[in-house]
Amino acid sequence: MSLAIGVDAGGTSTRAALVDAAGAVLGTGRGDGANPNAHAPEVAAGRIAGAITAALGARDPGDVRACVVGMAGVSKLSDPAIAAVFEAAWARIGLTGIVRVVADAEVAYASATSAPDGTVLVAGTGSIAGRIRKRRLAGTAGGYGWLLGDEGSAFWLGREAVRSTLEALGRGRSLDGLPSAVLAAALGPSGVDVRTDAERLAASRALITAANAEAPVRLARFAPLVSAAHDAGEPAAREIVTRAAELLVANALAAREPGESTPVVLVGSVLTGESPVGGLVRRELAGLEVLTSSDGVLGAAWLAAVDAFGEEVVRPVFPRK
Repeated sequence: MSLAIGVDAGGTSTRAALVDAAGAVLGTGRGDGANPNAHAPEVAAGRIAGAITAALGARDPGDVRACVVGMAGVSKLSDPAIAAVFEAAWARIGLTGIVRVVADAEVAYASATSAPDGTVLVAGTGSIAGRIRKRRLAGTAGGYGWLLGDEGSAFWLGREAVRSTLEALGRGRSLDGLPSAVLAAALGPSGVDVRTDAERLAASRALITAANAEAPVRLARFAPLVSAAHDAGEPAAREIVTRAAELLVANALAAREPGESTPVVLVGSVLTGESPVGGLVRRELAGLEVLTSSDGVLGAAWLAAVDAFGEEVVRPVFPRK
């Protein structure tokens, strides 16, 4: 039997799926996060290898014709020493020479559409827009990380929530709604008990200190507070959400050619579900085919199956329980 394996390796979890030419999922495996920017290369490679081994079960690795690994932090493999760590991991599990590592955005795009060309817009903790050509990432807009970009992401929303709160404290504005929610989340219930100018100054300093004491991406935890305040009709939150959507749409359009009519695939917590940012992004992209990423591991498995069996291969689906 000829087989293919897809892997979706993110910062917090790793999933693998083994498929055949008929699109049947024959085995699955999972592990902890495997982003080599967040974990030691040996750890990340080992976790991916472990998930693949679990998906294979008792099957012969020699039956695998192709393996696609969609990886957050894939640029790390541009370092030959780190790439060698991953190559050694593939060799240990019998997959030498058949593993293709791609950006996680590629497998997310492939999970939603079989169209070879299009755009993928990612907004989770970070954000990036990608131009997809022949199912490969051909260019990007944004995605420069928290210090230089990540516009419209959960990090960006959280940072703007803290900035808005600091503005309210410093300018004597009402602290009802979003500012109170941010203060409570950052400083505890006592942080909301602010009445005098001196208490406003103290709260401002405490909030700045708390925000800077943690890793910058931890600001993303304030993003849900923005969504809640937006849904309650709070003007400051509505302004933040509107700006986030504008920035994300601008990056998506920057990744496209003028007049392009290919699909746009949305990925990430900021763009999916009931997110108000996602709703505005969809409205701004009206007229285009806008899809939502379903399951990255199935996108990776399908790309691997295409590599192994050709364009006509059936798209994999998990069996119903």
